[in-house]
Amino acid sequence: MLTLTVVIATFNRGRLLARLMRDLAAQDLVDPTSARRAFDVILVDDGSREPVRALAREWSLPFSIELIEQANAGQAAARDRGIRAARGEVIVVVDDDMQLPPHFLREHLRHHEDGATLVLGCIRPPEHLEQLHLFVRFLAWKLEQQQEAMRGGERPRGASLCTGNVSFRRSDYLAVGGFDRSLAQSEDRDLGIRLEEAGARIVFSYEAYTLHDSDHASLERHLQRAFRYGIYDSRISAKYPRLEYINPWRFLFLVNPISRPFLLLAATSPGTGAVVSKVAMTLAQRLADAGWEAPALRGTTLVYGIEYFRGLRHEAGSLRSAIKGLSSYVRQTRDAT
Repeated sequence: MLTLTVVIATFNRGRLLARLMRDLAAQDLVDPTSARRAFDVILVDDGSREPVRALAREWSLPFSIELIEQANAGQAAARDRGIRAARGEVIVVVDDDMQLPPHFLREHLRHHEDGATLVLGCIRPPEHLEQLHLFVRFLAWKLEQQQEAMRGGERPRGASLCTGNVSFRRSDYLAVGGFDRSLAQSEDRDLGIRLEEAGARIVFSYEAYTLHDSDHASLERHLQRAFRYGIYDSRISAKYPRLEYINPWRFLFLVNPISRPFLLLAATSPGTGAVVSKVAMTLAQRLADAGWEAPALRGTTLVYGIEYFRGLRHEAGSLRSAIKGLSSYVRQTRDAT
């Protein structure tokens, strides 16, 4: 039986973290030779205002847990530190705002014992999704589309790696160098690409699911994250220029043609794009408030795309560089066909 370590990075989420620990305590994965929990946990407190150590004193857990404390350095650094300190052959990474069914770890381990080396777990929305922020509902909707495609037979790719729910071999992680700490966003996508390039055997598991009960309620934070994804996806693409499928300009040709002028506007005139983004978000929210969920989600899709392409332009640095990037992508796809 492969050994397993759960790695969790946490920051200012004491209540949600306590819930996650209860879910881990209820896991049905046991060591058949001792009837004890067949996993351990490494928890990295990434500089929380209320240190986790004080909360952990109240926990009575049926598994070994190691608490690592550090000054706030970001998720990539926190997870990397936890993985490097882990003893398990298989690492399961989950976010601190997730909920887990009792069979969660058993399903991850089953796939690894069947030969997988990178397991992309399913992330489902909570039952009260309709009560969460419109942007959270939009992200859940897009993630569901992606996961349903993989469930239907689409090839799972390393670029879909999400640290909210993933497992991999620790030796593979170390062999490819771990998380790129220079990436303040999309570091999981970058890791997945390197694992795939190194020959990872990737599976998507619908059964090894988590429920994502997001507590993100700030519109500004959601817009900023979309903007930052445009920046860091551009940097990741620059690291792997031959991989057309990770080029952020690709999204321009995947969206509804009606949306393309707005995305191009964001890339060519980011200031104007920001104004359009705010107007579109206001309209989307009004549609949602009126009960028109489907058009509200499509409107939020446009907002996300505008902010993403504003980030892309920010990383390009100039209109000329942005046009050069688009032209390069078009040539690359033309040559590939």
